[in-house]
Amino acid sequence: MIKINLLESITDRPTGAAMVEARVANPRIQTLLLALTVLGLLVLGVGYDFVSSKSNHETARLELDKQRAINLQMLAVNKEQSELEKKAQEIQSRIDAIKKLRESQQGPSAVLREIKTRFDEVPGLYLRSVGQKDGELTIKGISPNESSVTRFGQSLEFSSGMFTNLNIETERETVQAVSAPGVPADATVALPEVIAFTVKCSYGSKSQAQNAVPSTSNQVALKK
Repeated sequence: MIKINLLESITDRPTGAAMVEARVANPRIQTLLLALTVLGLLVLGVGYDFVSSKSNHETARLELDKQRAINLQMLAVNKEQSELEKKAQEIQSRIDAIKKLRESQQGPSAVLREIKTRFDEVPGLYLRSVGQKDGELTIKGISPNESSVTRFGQSLEFSSGMFTNLNIETERETVQAVSAPGVPADATVALPEVIAFTVKCSYGSKSQAQNAVPSTSNQVALKK
């Protein structure tokens, strides 16, 4: 028959803090506690990293949306600016074309006005005709003397390039007789001689004449 001393077995067991110390001192328990500690720290680290990454991702997404909105606004502004610059260039091109057209305009009225001004400066000149063909201007008229023709030619020659490539031909002519009332048809009348001249030159507008160089090829033909 087996005898067990219950009083002795109960008193021999460690209790309270002694039992905890005994268990903690066990290598297996220490390993388990260390593993649990490491696992807890790992879970905390992963959780913190997840929360931090999520917060950073949300911040980056908001910043990306903001930058995209700014980029769209800049694209709209650049497009509008490009259209405005294009319209401005088109308007400036039209203005330049109108200015160029006005500066290069060589209408008959402008030609006649310039010629009339120079005819009025030389008394005694009589204009017969004015013609323009293929950029060449032909002026025909008569003068009582050669000096008046010379003065008229000089006014054309020294026009700051408005009239270039000047060529003058002169010829003596006798004024045709016209019968007057009461005068016999066979009566002898001394008819005066005049100088018929033909001027050929090129005509340019005033704006072109400002930058033109006076031609050195201007010449006056010998009188016939």
